[in-house]
Formats: sequence, structure tokens, C-alpha cells
Amino acid sequence: MSFEGNRYMWIFVLFDLPTKTKDDRRTAGLFRKFLIQDGYIMIQLSVYARICNGKDRVEKHLKRLEQNLPSKGSIRYFEITDSQYGRMKTLIGKKAETEKFRSKQLLLF
Repeated sequence: MSFEGNRYMWIFVLFDLPTKTKDDRRTAGLFRKFLIQDGYIMIQLSVYARICNGKDRVEKHLKRLEQNLPSKGSIRYFEITDSQYGRMKTLIGKKAETEKFRSKQLLLF
């Protein structure tokens, strides 16, 4: 297996879901709950990220994401390497506790 196959990758999920009705709010809440249960952390409101060990794990979690898509709204995702994620800068405010935890999480692998 090549090095590329074992590279740590991040999946970012960005979404805009309707919340006007009670059913819409429930659906949005269930989608957020799915993301958290599947190992995603909230980076910002409606922006969640998850680390994966290799492209095969990325594909596994993308399939799970597709199986749990709400019927309304807009959901996007993209993948970046752990090295690219590490170069992300926070321009205003402080890093969230979940972002500080990220570096400790990598030590567990």
C-alpha cells in the first residue's frame, strides 16, 4: 500500500438547511446529531469536520453522509490533507476547544 493511501485526511461538511417550520428544525437537528455521532466536530455554525486515516475511510464516511442527507437545503463537502488543515489560520477570535483538541487526537492514532 502506498503512502498516499494512509494519509490523514479531513472531510469538511458545510450546510445551509431550512429552519422555518418545526419539521425543518427537527430535520436540521437530526442532521447535526448524525454528524456528531459520526465523529465530526463543529468548526463554525453549519461547518463540521472529521479526520480520517486514508482515502478508504474518507469514502466510507462520504457514503454515510450521502445516506443521511436531508431532503431540503444545501450541503457541500470537500477533503483536505492534515497538513493543509494545520495551516488554517483563525483571523478573528480564539480557536474553539474542539480545535485545540485536534492536535491531541492525532496522537492517539
